[in-house]
Formats: sequence, C-alpha cells, structure tokens
Amino acid sequence: MTEHTIEKPRVCVLGLGDMGAAFARAWRAAGHPVTVWNRTAARAEPLAAEGADVAATAADAVAASDLVVTVLWDDASVGAVLSDADLTGKDLVNVTTSTPEEARARAEWASARGARFVSGGIMAVPTMVAAPEAGGYVFYSGSADAFARHERTLSVPLTTRFVGEDAGHAALHDVALLSAMSGMFAGAAHGLALVRDADVDLARFGALLSDFLAAMASAVPDTARRLESGDYTTGVASNLAMQVRGNATLLRTAEERGVSTELLRPYTRLMELRLARGGAEEDGTGVVDLLSEVPR
Repeated sequence: MTEHTIEKPRVCVLGLGDMGAAFARAWRAAGHPVTVWNRTAARAEPLAAEGADVAATAADAVAASDLVVTVLWDDASVGAVLSDADLTGKDLVNVTTSTPEEARARAEWASARGARFVSGGIMAVPTMVAAPEAGGYVFYSGSADAFARHERTLSVPLTTRFVGEDAGHAALHDVALLSAMSGMFAGAAHGLALVRDADVDLARFGALLSDFLAAMASAVPDTARRLESGDYTTGVASNLAMQVRGNATLLRTAEERGVSTELLRPYTRLMELRLARGGAEEDGTGVVDLLSEVPR
C-alpha cells in the first residue's frame, strides 16, 4: 500500500489565484481529493484537468468537505463568498490576508454560523508551495482543536506554525514580520541609492549589503529580550548618544550624494526624541516604546 492509496480527507479550496491554485495542486499531488471553486470559472479548468472536482457555487464546494480553506482577495471577500454557504459543523481555515482585528471578527462570524475557525498568515510566495527546501510556512491561530484535527493536511502545502488560540495572532505575526521586512528594504534602497552613481560595482556592493544586513539582524533577539526585561543599558556596545551622532553623518552624506533622506529621517527623529528623554546610555530599544505611544 502506498501513501496515495490511503484515504485522505477532502479539502475544499475557495479562491484560485496563484496561491489558492498552488495550495490545491499541492493537496492533489499528495493524494487528497479536492473540491475547488473560483468566481471566474475559467481559472478552475486547469485544476479540473488535473483531477480536482469543480463546484458550481461556493456553497456547493463547502458542502463537499468538512475542511474549507479560503484563499481570497480580502476579508470582505470571505464574507461575501460564504454568505449562502451552510457552515454548520465545518472547520473554516482562512489564509486570506487580513488584519488581526479582521481575523478576530471573522472568527466570531464563523462561530455564529456553527463553524470552528482558524486564521492563517502565509509566509511564502506561490513558487515556494510544496517545496520544503524553500523554507516557506504558514502561521495559524484560532481553534486549537480544529488545527489539531487538520494539522497533517494543512502541512502539505507549507510547514505550519500554530501561534495560539487568539484568532488574530496569525495575522499579527504575519504583518509584524512583513513590516520589519519593509523597513529593511527601505534601508537597502537608501544604501543602493547612495552608491549607484559612484564608481562602485553594484553587484559586489549588493552582496556586501546582503551579508551586512544578515549580520546586523543577529541583534534582533537581544532587542526582544531587552523589551521583556526592561533593561536597555546593560552590555550596550553602541549607545544611543553615539548612534544619534553617527546619524548626522548619514544625513550629510545623503545630501552630498543628492539622495533623499526621507527614508532615514523618521527613525532618526525617534532616536533623537528618545535621547532627549534621557536615553543616552541605552541601545536603540527605547524606540519601540516611542512607537507604542503613537495615537491610535
């Protein structure tokens, strides 16, 4: 008996964009029967040719499986697509990109319709699906029982990381990591802008920049530990006073090179504010406290 002859649970996939289609294909390849639906029916045709069952409506697709996976455009799309579906007794796993509050509200919405809810935050692009060596994974949070029941199935497209029963935590982890990535790319863009018109080998500099950012990222766990302990001064190698003085050179160099300082100035201003409040002997951890003071 092979793995593919063992009966595996059917999966319903709603939404066949690049990611939804990649998930559906991964389950089909692993021997799961799959029912799919997409608002634009033509997008289901390639999957039908590969053995997936195509439902005429989203409600029909939901009826076919206890495990319903939504991979849609946004949170509002989830409510609209499932408006006519009977979710009683279903386990709804929503990997549509959402905010934490949207995920919590969707969990309540699902519960009121008789379903258990699990929210997902995908840390991968479609080409990483069903390619473990690529390192992609999905954060999941919400119903621990529903996740435990389907963990093996959910692990087929991408590795799973369950981050708690608060339905908003998967989205929170997702957005927090992506926000950090955005800041990193902003810094990389500024660095590249400084050297692009100089007599610098850009490919070689790009490799140097990548290695440098990776090395600097090793300080992040220490910052997290300082936030937990509240100790921002013990064992500081480069204190805030020194960093703020150094920032002046960064800004002057950008001006000399004709490069905008708009990516540097917001962070610089926060460091200067923390310094003005007496943080001279701290590292940069106190900036996190300032960000938490921003009116919401």
